[in-house]
Amino acid sequence: MEKMRVGILGATGMVGQRFVHLLGDHPWFEVVAVAASPRSAGKTYADAVAGRWAMPADIPAKVADLTVVDVQAVDSLSQEVAFVFSALDMDKQAIRDVEDAYAKHECPVVSNNSAHRWTPDVPMIMPEINPEHLDVIEAQRRRLGTSRGFVVVKPNCSIQPYVPAFHALADHRPTRAVVCTYQAVSGAGKTLATWPEMVDNIIPYIGGEEDKSVREPLKIWGSVQNGQIVPADGPVMSAQCIRVPVSDGHMAAVSVSFEKKPPADLILERWAAFAGKPQALELPSAPKPFLQYFGEDNRPQTKLDRDLGAGMAVALGRLREDNLFDYKFVALSHNTVRGAAGGAVLIAELLHAEGRLG
Repeated sequence: MEKMRVGILGATGMVGQRFVHLLGDHPWFEVVAVAASPRSAGKTYADAVAGRWAMPADIPAKVADLTVVDVQAVDSLSQEVAFVFSALDMDKQAIRDVEDAYAKHECPVVSNNSAHRWTPDVPMIMPEINPEHLDVIEAQRRRLGTSRGFVVVKPNCSIQPYVPAFHALADHRPTRAVVCTYQAVSGAGKTLATWPEMVDNIIPYIGGEEDKSVREPLKIWGSVQNGQIVPADGPVMSAQCIRVPVSDGHMAAVSVSFEKKPPADLILERWAAFAGKPQALELPSAPKPFLQYFGEDNRPQTKLDRDLGAGMAVALGRLREDNLFDYKFVALSHNTVRGAAGGAVLIAELLHAEGRLG
């Protein structure tokens, strides 16, 4: 099968690097263009990230020698690729403008950014949970005046550990939840070496994360109505988001109540069996199993378990009854793989498998 030619916008940043790393040997997609800010434009990719490449393997040889182009070179770049991944680091309006420009040039955009997450006709996808929201793309194309171009976004990294765990129990109707997330420094685009203030430290604030953590699940659980996505009205959630001194992996401590409280053994059965369209279609990045429960009291652990399913699976543990809620548990996912670039790659695989990138 001939690989689709893809580009990466914001290719030199932390998430952009993760895209490069994950796509280095992808069976369906080949990176042929990398774009970044004017200060990197004109350099080889290897030179542009020299001294700050943060991935666990060398830069793929085919990408290392690519010349970085300015992200604003929409006319030329959009003609070189079938679609682009977006990991832009700009203000939100600038990101919206750039992503819309590529879409209007008939170049689909699969974005890791938050800029378009609340645009009503832009689907925000967790592929195992709400693939039907991709149907809103046709309404978005009508708005943009395109036949092929569109924007689709991936939700925030902080919600990846617990939203699938709730969704597996949707028929028991979660009604309220409290979540505290313990988030890695890579979520801020940093490493422990480049952020020495984080060593031996915890910062109890991450700008914007708490709002995203409680609002974005409602769009994911919403429905497509009249050409837009209408968010669900529950469950009601409260969140605190804390930056902790680990390199990768977001841990969530969760308490939840249900309209119809399920027995604990049923919860474990549902988690073990939960799969979605990516698993049914056997997409290249789809983890099997998607959710993995650990029975040990001290698991999951970030260092041991963040790479489950090549970083695309969710680790769960410590399920027990709670004296204020029905249950509490912990959940873990890799924030720059499942929570960022890997989640976007899985969305692109789903779009391709369904013929939406044609």
